[in-house]
Amino acid sequence: MSAQQMPFPDRETVASKLSTFNEADESFFRLLLENPTQDEALLAGINLYLDNQSEAKFLNSLKLERCGEWMGNNAPARLQMRLAEVGRSSQHAAFVAFRDGLTKSGGFERAYPKSPL
Repeated sequence: MSAQQMPFPDRETVASKLSTFNEADESFFRLLLENPTQDEALLAGINLYLDNQSEAKFLNSLKLERCGEWMGNNAPARLQMRLAEVGRSSQHAAFVAFRDGLTKSGGFERAYPKSPL
């Protein structure tokens, strides 16, 4: 694939933005979440970010949890299951913190409410 055909953003860009995640980056991620064609790049970037964090000397679990919570609160229903899969894909503390944030957000439950019996 030539440089002109590379999808934007790529997973490295997404991972980089997540590692410095702040209010200025929120609009970038809101745009990504609105566009279903960007789902694969977003999820690959989240995986890369969590992999990088799992190899870091210092684990900022509070930041990882906040990232998961923000994603859970802002991601559309079509992504909730896939975000949950990312959070469950490893038992490393980085993934656990991200998963805890997703759980705290309640996004999965809003997307897939339990039906009354």
